[in-house]
Amino acid sequence: REGVIAQVFYVAAQIMCWTFIIQYADNLGIPKAKAQNYNIIAMVIFLSSRFISTYLMKYLNSRLLLTLFAIGGMITTACVILVEGMFGLYCLIATSAFMSLMFPTIYGIALEGLDKDTTLGAAGLVMAIVGGALMPPLQGSIIDLGTVAGLPAVNASFILPFISFVVIANYGYRTLRKHKIVI
Repeated sequence: REGVIAQVFYVAAQIMCWTFIIQYADNLGIPKAKAQNYNIIAMVIFLSSRFISTYLMKYLNSRLLLTLFAIGGMITTACVILVEGMFGLYCLIATSAFMSLMFPTIYGIALEGLDKDTTLGAAGLVMAIVGGALMPPLQGSIIDLGTVAGLPAVNASFILPFISFVVIANYGYRTLRKHKIVI
C-alpha cells in the first residue's frame, strides 16, 4: 500500500514539474516557444539521469538511492519555490534528474515479497498514475491566485511537488529501516 501511495505522489510530482515549466519560464518573461526548450532539456536530463542512476545501483542500494534522490527533489523544488529568476528555473529543470529513478524503483521495491499478490500489487502501482491527473489541476488553481505569501503563485505552486518528494523520501527511508539497511 505504501508503494502505491508513493507512486501516486511520484507521478503527480513528475507531471506537475513538467507541465508547469512553461508557466514558470513565462513568469520570468521568457516567450512560451522558447520556454518549451527548457522542458525538452528537462526531459533529456531525465533520460540521461535514468542511465546514470541505473549504473549507481550497482554500488548503492536502490532504497538508499530513492531516499537520496527524493531529498534532492525536495531541495530543488524548495529552490523553485523560494528563488525567483533563472536559478529557480534551473532548479526546476534539475528536478528531472532526481525524478529519473523513482518510478521503476518504487515499482520494484513495492512488489518485493508480495508472492501471490504480485499481480494485484502491480495493478495498484499502474493505477497510481492517477496522481498525474489529480494534482496538476490543484497546482493550476494555486497558479491562478497570482500571488501566495508574497511569492509569485507559480513559484508557490511547487509546494505540491515538494510535498510529493517528502512522501517519497519517507517511503524510501521506511523501506531502508524495514530491511535494516545501514546508511
